Amino acid sequence: MTLTDHPRPRQGSGTSPRPAAPARPRLASGARLRHHLQRYWQLWLMLLPALAAVAVFSYVPLYGVQLAFREYDITKGLTGGEFVGLEYFRQFVRDPMFTRILANTVRISLWTLVMGFIAPLLLALLINQIASPRVKSVVQTITYTPHFISTVVMVSMITIFLAPGTGLVGKLTGGSNLMGDPDAFATVYWVSEIWQHAGWNCIIYLAALSSVDMALYEAAKLDGAGRLQLIRYVDLPAILPTAGVLLILTMGSVLGVGFEKVWLMQNTLNITASEVISTYTYRIGILGSQFSYSTAIGLFNSVVNFLFLIAANAIARRTSGTSLF
Repeated sequence: MTLTDHPRPRQGSGTSPRPAAPARPRLASGARLRHHLQRYWQLWLMLLPALAAVAVFSYVPLYGVQLAFREYDITKGLTGGEFVGLEYFRQFVRDPMFTRILANTVRISLWTLVMGFIAPLLLALLINQIASPRVKSVVQTITYTPHFISTVVMVSMITIFLAPGTGLVGKLTGGSNLMGDPDAFATVYWVSEIWQHAGWNCIIYLAALSSVDMALYEAAKLDGAGRLQLIRYVDLPAILPTAGVLLILTMGSVLGVGFEKVWLMQNTLNITASEVISTYTYRIGILGSQFSYSTAIGLFNSVVNFLFLIAANAIARRTSGTSLF
């Protein structure tokens, strides 16, 4: 018998192909939701306190945003008062302090954003090159520690260090008062921010570097790569996607200079360079009792930050393919 004369298997025999499984019917959206909750209700129960906290402290206060478009009347509460539209926004733009406040905010924020983005990246690359686990843990502990210092204590330390004539840095600067120098305020702010938070912010980069396959390092060393080549061709490609996402997130707070630290560092000598949107809003809203005006300023700040976030996400998606949405 030739190959062509081989009998075909009869239908129903053990060698016949198995019929395809019937397609599972698609559930309606409501049924899918019920099925999901029945299956993962324990996880949602654990997540419920966090969701409640976000809703109460982040979304419920959004109801008060309408104060930016109304003339606040204490007798009528948040929903009362005459509707004035964009009057308070125009008042803020026409304010003689608008240009100076915006310039101070952008200058301090951009310096903090740029240097605060580069410093943790470089620190993570350097720590990753330390071979001894004991030395690496000591360096990490030393760099993490300043993050846990409160803002009040940190500003007190800065004031002591920069005290003219007696401070550690004040002696090196020839007795000049850096805390009272408007030109030095932005530098003092972002340098102290890096000192305090660079070690903590590099944790996520170290986590990304820990997932790199060690075979890549071995192969690069066999090809004669040195430390700089390892950083350039192995470490940097591994953390660039993470760095891109973090950069997008930080772009959402371009005008969000921290209130507490600026307010504590502010004095009558450096007020021309230290008055930012957050401190001006506090003066106008809390100290001056202009609640509608301060709400409009805060909403203006939030909208500008949101636009920066959208623009940064769109640019990152087109250039590198990394984006949040």
